[in-house]
Amino acid sequence: MKRLLVFFLMLPLVTMAYPGQIIQSFKTPGNYPAGLTFDGQHLWVSDFRTDKIYELNKKGDIIRSIPSPAYWPMGLTFDGKYLWCADAKGLIPQGDEYHDGRIFQIDPKDGTVVKTLFAPTPAPLGLAWDGKYLWCVDDIHNKLIQFDPQDGTTIKEYPSPDLHPQGVTFDGKYLWVPDRMRNEIYMIDPTRGSVVLITKAPGGSAADITWDGKHLWNVDFEDTKIYELKALDSQKYIRYNPYKAKLSYYYNVDNFGPGNIKQMDVYFALPENRPNQEITSKFQYKPAIKDIVTDQWGQKTAHFQFKNLKPGEQRQLTNDFSVTTWEVRYFIDPDKVGGENDIPEEVKSKYLVDNSKYQIHHPVIQNAVTKAIGKDKSMYWKMRDIFNYVISHMYYLRTGGWNEAPTVLARGNGSCSEYTFVFISMCRAAGIPARYVGSIVKRGHKRAIDDVFHRWIEVYLPHYGWVPVDPTHGDRKLPRDQANAIGYLPNHALITTQSGGGSTTMGWTYNFNEKYSTDAKANVAIDYYGEWN
Repeated sequence: MKRLLVFFLMLPLVTMAYPGQIIQSFKTPGNYPAGLTFDGQHLWVSDFRTDKIYELNKKGDIIRSIPSPAYWPMGLTFDGKYLWCADAKGLIPQGDEYHDGRIFQIDPKDGTVVKTLFAPTPAPLGLAWDGKYLWCVDDIHNKLIQFDPQDGTTIKEYPSPDLHPQGVTFDGKYLWVPDRMRNEIYMIDPTRGSVVLITKAPGGSAADITWDGKHLWNVDFEDTKIYELKALDSQKYIRYNPYKAKLSYYYNVDNFGPGNIKQMDVYFALPENRPNQEITSKFQYKPAIKDIVTDQWGQKTAHFQFKNLKPGEQRQLTNDFSVTTWEVRYFIDPDKVGGENDIPEEVKSKYLVDNSKYQIHHPVIQNAVTKAIGKDKSMYWKMRDIFNYVISHMYYLRTGGWNEAPTVLARGNGSCSEYTFVFISMCRAAGIPARYVGSIVKRGHKRAIDDVFHRWIEVYLPHYGWVPVDPTHGDRKLPRDQANAIGYLPNHALITTQSGGGSTTMGWTYNFNEKYSTDAKANVAIDYYGEWN
């Protein structure tokens, strides 16, 4: 509850309605709650210590109870006439290692077991009715399974979003699955198995979940409470977990000669206020800057200039300032994302064009886009298709240099910058505006130095605006970890640079850039980094 209260206080928008927001809560009838469902009027919750299934009104008052059909009732659903119960151990309650799951069809009037099926997986948890088939999850085999209620035959299965799924419900279009260890709730497209949305669970150990036609309900084992929660609503994102820090840019130049550096122009990318960050002090430059220069993308840079640096001489350039950064989580409903006609012309004219790094008309890029998106028309799903294609056809490897997108994709590996070039190229080729941002990252400690940095993408989704996407961090096995790279920003990264590429001041770099002229045989050494305090 405290975590979500912090979310509430930190919301940046006026309307306060986001997935996972608590509407109300009340205690469960027993201390070992597990399954949860809604029958159109009342809630039903199972308890595996009392071996009962309780009928409750929406205020938590007990109306009555019926006996559990077996001893570990871990999931409930309602098909319009009957209750269904998933039991993780079946008819013989033995130790932790024993699982012989059963699915029971129950007459809610008196608890009569109408039908018994072998579950499609040994340890079924949660249960959902989609109008024709049943769904369950299994946290031992990490599966999300759709199966036939007639005989238990598996229709299709996907990897579970994370390693500890505890329940499942269907809202008429999407599945919702809570995970007890990550303590999150995931919205899942049942036609693809893709996690679309992630939000925090309300309690300490999320168990089963249900849908009442408007809101979600989640039962929590640790809190022994049932929570009524907002589902999809008007809030586009939340920000939370603020982190205050002082940052210093350092840029060091050494001239080892024997020639002179005739002139050197150095550019520091200046961060601006964004949903994930606020600059809380003035920039303090040493030495004084020449001027502030803005490039064609609107990126402001502090411009240092010096002349006639002799052999053996050094220059250290710095910028000190204070920031507050937040974690940011976007809540994107694919059905509310607009189409290509909803993209502003000024965005199209800047962020759909080609250039040397992207080469959007190259056969390697064109073929990849065709294979990736197939017949998808939705802007959101085209973006997800490209994301899936990139993470399945590349792996992370810093080989040095920033090659153009077709070369990187054909090679099959690259740095964060090269992932970025490929992703932007494919997005632009598919009609999705895309740009990159560059950052200085706090790596592990309160005082930390970053000389590696990180770059990722922002895509323009109509009705949502610019949304962060990081295929480098999303190149992981679990569906939850893949989805977490779309619409999420950590609080340990300060975005300094925003660009479409080929900046008049920053070139293809981010954070820092320089231009200089020298005498013959001048050996120039440059070192730069950011420091968090």
